[in-house]
Amino acid sequence: MHSTFGGCGYVGRQVACREIADGGDVCALIRTVDSAAQLAELGIASRQVDFDQDVPVPALQLTGQVLYWFVPPPPNGDQDLRLARALAAIEPGALPRRIVLVSTTGVYGDCQGEWVNEARPLNPQTPRGQRRVHAEQLAESFGERHSVPVVALRVPGIYGPGKLPLARLHSGAPVLAPEYSPWSNRIHAHDLVTACLVAARKADPAPVYNVSDGHPTTMADFFFQVADAHGLPRPPTLTRDAADRQLSAEMRSYLAESKRIDNTLMKEDLGVVPDYPNLVSGLSALDR
Repeated sequence: MHSTFGGCGYVGRQVACREIADGGDVCALIRTVDSAAQLAELGIASRQVDFDQDVPVPALQLTGQVLYWFVPPPPNGDQDLRLARALAAIEPGALPRRIVLVSTTGVYGDCQGEWVNEARPLNPQTPRGQRRVHAEQLAESFGERHSVPVVALRVPGIYGPGKLPLARLHSGAPVLAPEYSPWSNRIHAHDLVTACLVAARKADPAPVYNVSDGHPTTMADFFFQVADAHGLPRPPTLTRDAADRQLSAEMRSYLAESKRIDNTLMKEDLGVVPDYPNLVSGLSALDR
């Protein structure tokens, strides 16, 4: 299968390598020369495109390809202008056969610890979440206009080899105490890669899937389990008031939202059952 990747970072590279191993042709749209060199070492062809520039993006010819979109929205505002520029650059006569958009469970906002499935109304409460909703709306509108199927994967925190908060643990940075920590959700990178590949291939996919391991814990528990798995001291804990004073605004925004992500549709309709359904299994499989 031929595919183009908008962005090709931690997860995108793994998906791209799997596509190549499956006999597909892959090209990544990336911003920097350094990224191009790193991808070349993996056998991934690339093309430099800066989706932050207010100049027309070079025409994208994606006939019959899958467009995987991993590029995060811009850091400011409530719109995803990067995706808007990319979609505007796709030539009408050279449309992709499908778009797989990596979104976030942050589009649901704070659900006060309730279980959340794909039917939950979107209620983003941060600019970060609003940008992701805008991205989903852009992709959906494009797909409807051009009869291109779009699959949005709503993803929580990603962990895996090389993607653990070890530097933070070594620094001794504190976390919110378990009794104050909201519910949070995760997915092992391996299982997210599988979900991406299946979403690109399923004959009649749903428009949206929650991609999560289905076993939420708290953020404090996540840091504790990672520390225990790597023989590190558990981080000190903070009360809610102390956390408001000491933690970054970004970290506080994550702690302001509590939800438990239901992955039933992912398992029963997409057919992806996580190989790592909880932190214990996921962390035990990681190389230290």
